Amino acid sequence: MSEASSVHRRLGATDMTLFQRAHDILAAKTNKALDAAEQPDEMLDLSYEQMLDQLTKVRQALVTVAASRKQIELQEQQLQHSADHLEEQAKAALGLGKEDLAREALQRKAAAQTQIDGMESQHQQLNEEQEKLEQTLAALQERVNQFRTQKETLKAQYTAANAEASVNESVAGISSTLGDSGAALQRAQDKIANMQARAGALDELLQSGVLEDVGGDTDDIQKELDEAGSSADVDRELATLKAQIGPASPTPELPAADR
Repeated sequence: MSEASSVHRRLGATDMTLFQRAHDILAAKTNKALDAAEQPDEMLDLSYEQMLDQLTKVRQALVTVAASRKQIELQEQQLQHSADHLEEQAKAALGLGKEDLAREALQRKAAAQTQIDGMESQHQQLNEEQEKLEQTLAALQERVNQFRTQKETLKAQYTAANAEASVNESVAGISSTLGDSGAALQRAQDKIANMQARAGALDELLQSGVLEDVGGDTDDIQKELDEAGSSADVDRELATLKAQIGPASPTPELPAADR
């Protein structure tokens, strides 16, 4: 298999693999399934560098083939020049009547022509190799140009997708925070309402007298009112007893001990 055909086939397969991998990785990143160790933008730049390296190798191969072809051409020219010179020498020898010398010159010319004929097939093969490499180089150069444009487009899409994902995550975090804040606010409002209701109920009970304010002492007025109430009760009970026993009788003396 020729060098140009092998290089062309390897480059074509590698190029298709790089493009497919770039698209697959971008899709995976968009779906948040990309491995964290591999970033699409870095992978695309690496693939582009690999393609440039392949482009350089194809150019080097083309230079090598072209140099070999040129060397064959120079050898052919030298041999052809030698064959032409030997033919002139054979003619000169015959002109001098030296047939043996003329025959020797013609034999050498024939050997040179044999080498020329052998080199012609090599020359033709190198020409074909050079043409294939030139076609491969042109196709690869076009792919590199296309990949460079697509690479920047894919990187822009990745950046946009990454930014959108970050925004969505931020929004989700804000929503969660707002939900927690709302719940905390509602709990605080409920607690305040319960405290206000309890304070109102206690105030009503204190005002109605059901509960006594144990925080302070009874004032003097209240004591006098309590004592007046007690005296009135005693007077009423005494009047009731007098009515029951009739007119007053001498008051019995109390025992000496009681006096």
